Amino acid sequence: MARRRGHWQSFKDFVGLWVDLFKEHNLLTYASAIAFQALVAFVALLLLVLGIFSAIGRQDVWTKQLAPQIEPKVLFPVFAGMNATVEKIFHSSSAGLIAFAAVLAIWEISGVVRACMGAFAQVYEDEEKRPWYVRFPISIALAIVVTASLVGSLLLATAGRTAVHGSWSLPFTILRWIVEVALMTLGFGLLVRFAPVKGRTKRWVSGGATLVVVAWVVQFLIFVEYLRSVANYRSAAGSLLGIYFLTTFLYVAAIILLVGIELDEQLRKDLQGKEERGILEMAREIL
Repeated sequence: MARRRGHWQSFKDFVGLWVDLFKEHNLLTYASAIAFQALVAFVALLLLVLGIFSAIGRQDVWTKQLAPQIEPKVLFPVFAGMNATVEKIFHSSSAGLIAFAAVLAIWEISGVVRACMGAFAQVYEDEEKRPWYVRFPISIALAIVVTASLVGSLLLATAGRTAVHGSWSLPFTILRWIVEVALMTLGFGLLVRFAPVKGRTKRWVSGGATLVVVAWVVQFLIFVEYLRSVANYRSAAGSLLGIYFLTTFLYVAAIILLVGIELDEQLRKDLQGKEERGILEMAREIL
């Protein structure tokens, strides 16, 4: 009984620690800011990916992969409008569209990076003293890398699905997933290393980025399964729920990012010999 009470107390201390961290570092506020910027960037990123589909002659990604999944889930006028928009993009000048969408996506994602800068300063307890003419170039450089990693991952997840057939399809699928995760880890690893006021070491960057990307992959798979098996937007309420779930997806992704960074920082403090009881000790006591 005493052992059980000890486990319960350790669990309460563990939860209390996270409640305090969320409150002290304003994690939910920063998650909202990151999610809002990501929602705006999502539109530009989608436009860029569609322009690339048109340039490489892979309009079939929309007509054979995406559209058949979307059409049964939404009202016909909604799908007709979406299909007409995509067809209009496919029949536009690819080079000009890609250039415009790339610049727009990089600029909007740089806003996401700057929101992350503020959040990282809170988590790492550093005062943000960098002037705007330092933060903006850093955010744009990181946005270029993050945009490239996201676009590469999206192209592999869509156009890459039908690139190889036959007996080599399974090994290629495994390789494709590995490359997707590697691209995301690279992009957000650089974000975690260079966005903070003080650059992080490679050791802690790799741990934090890997933790976040793995959690994102799990979240993405759950979200995709929901869209395939549960979601139905053929009613007015369902259409509103579609917007709600998109914003919720981005909000949860932002929380995962900040929780991963926060956990990585707490582990770093524990392993540096912090005197007070740390998160590792609490976890061991619970288990």
